[in-house]
Amino acid sequence: MIRSVLIANRGEIACRIIRTARRLGIRTVAVYSDADARALHVRSADEAVHIGPSPARESYLMGEKILAAARATGAEAIHPGYGFLSENAEFAQSVLDTGLVWVGPKPDSITAMGLKDAAKKLMQQAGVPTTPGYLGENQDPAFLAGEAEKIGYPVLIKAVAGGGGKGMRLVESPEDFTDALASCQREAAASFGNPHVLIEKYILSPRHIEVQVFGDGHGNVVHLFERDCSLQRRHQKVIEEAPAPGMDAATRAAVCAAAVRAAKAVDYEGAGTIEFIADGSEGLRADRIWFMEMNTRLQVEHPVTEEITGQDLVEWQLRVASGEPLPRRQEELAISGWAMEARLYAEDPAKGFLPSIGRIQMLRFGSARGGRIDTGIYEDAEVSPFYDPMIAKVIAHGSTREQAIERLGEMLEDTAVWPVKTNAAFLVKALAHPQFAAGTVDTGLIGRDGEALAQPPVPSDAMLAKAAMQLVPKSRVPGFRLNAEPHGRARFLLDGETVEIPLNGHGVERPRESVLATEKGQVWLLEPWRKQGVHGAAAGDGAILAPMPGRVISVAVSEGQQVAKGQKLLTLEAMKMEHTLTAPFDGVVAELKTSAGSQVQVEALLARIEERDV
Repeated sequence: MIRSVLIANRGEIACRIIRTARRLGIRTVAVYSDADARALHVRSADEAVHIGPSPARESYLMGEKILAAARATGAEAIHPGYGFLSENAEFAQSVLDTGLVWVGPKPDSITAMGLKDAAKKLMQQAGVPTTPGYLGENQDPAFLAGEAEKIGYPVLIKAVAGGGGKGMRLVESPEDFTDALASCQREAAASFGNPHVLIEKYILSPRHIEVQVFGDGHGNVVHLFERDCSLQRRHQKVIEEAPAPGMDAATRAAVCAAAVRAAKAVDYEGAGTIEFIADGSEGLRADRIWFMEMNTRLQVEHPVTEEITGQDLVEWQLRVASGEPLPRRQEELAISGWAMEARLYAEDPAKGFLPSIGRIQMLRFGSARGGRIDTGIYEDAEVSPFYDPMIAKVIAHGSTREQAIERLGEMLEDTAVWPVKTNAAFLVKALAHPQFAAGTVDTGLIGRDGEALAQPPVPSDAMLAKAAMQLVPKSRVPGFRLNAEPHGRARFLLDGETVEIPLNGHGVERPRESVLATEKGQVWLLEPWRKQGVHGAAAGDGAILAPMPGRVISVAVSEGQQVAKGQKLLTLEAMKMEHTLTAPFDGVVAELKTSAGSQVQVEALLARIEERDV
């Protein structure tokens, strides 16, 4: 067994690897950027090395700095986690060339599966079913548009080197193809350094099924069953579960066998995931499930597989990298119960899921029997604009799917983060959606019902009354009794808006200045009412502000131009994604304060729209 490992990553996954390494007696080395100097993974590791400025391209993506840190600390191995350099074959080779152990697949396997077009061709040769589409070298926009016509709309444009939902666009009509292609190629070039794309037929009732595979250096390959990751928003997974609902034994056997063939086709070692797209219009059938891609690393959602199999996949990675055979044979692996994972993000669903940044003043995770929290965040930690905004993975295991849903819901409902916004309430609603409860979710559910799911819940009178009593001195409420009928109403500020709340309990000796009220995963700030407490710009003032620091990559309007509500004004690149800002109402661009290529700070005025007849 290796004795020390450097973790070339950050946040939750770095903490996850440290946890297993410590249990195995392996010394851990963390690396960190300026933004992560106080991060949990830095505090948790046995040793930590600073590797550069906050932007990932100047720190976590700098292979030479990571290798230098490994040499300086005497680390024997490098574990890349997921993201960053985890699927970079050149970096993997440089690790091996330096004489270190690479905790991951061989560089040739990464290369073989790294480009989606080449991987699909390889899978076809291995007898793995693939979706129809164009995988060629010709990247001329007019030619690609013609191929899309041949395939038939809707189509999916995907970066050949992509992953994590980046460099991917759904196109539903020929009129939208050119703009979608250009946006996809820009994002692919920025994220992966490769603008090339492929085009696939978009399945109308798609379900995302993936199989966890594992290989070792002794020729063994096994699967650890499937996961269903169909609940997605803009191609990014929201809630994952294992096993897949509606998967019968025959279909499971066929899909998992195909996944093992795929792994063997590239002589695979270590943890990998074979991703399939399924046409769920008639349930899960083996003849309607096709290979999409392989992720040659550990997945974000690996905990649900661990929960149903009782295996520690990070331990498997470390043992295989140390030259040991797989810890279990295929016949020794079985499914026990049901597991679900929800990704808790620092984002505001009510504002189009824009990432929310800042210092976390309150952090409380809900708990339930069979519950698990994987996180790289702690109270007083900073959510920065430089990296993925995931706060935690909330995981629940139960004997049945219904029990797993119930337990995950309990954990999410009691989760509270402040003042950073999160998607906890959105996740609670998603779990309660009839299609999710029935196990018939397809990848388009949030696209269809996302607006309703994103609306914050209405606080209950009981919750508000209980919170309000913490702001009211006893002298103001003589004779009040807990749980008595309301004896009066008082005015408060709820997130800056005036509300009247019935009071039906005891006041407090020393009332607080404010109270954080939580319910169904939502957090509200309750304050005593005061005129000066009402603040902020008036609704409809037309100010278009930068939701976060970023770079303006395109401006679609000019000053003085008439615009309609919802019309694209400009596109901002921030937190590795493109964000389109639109007109809040019909009007005229009265001011335009930015241009393409400009770097902007959070809440910078980008444009102002004035209401006028269009």
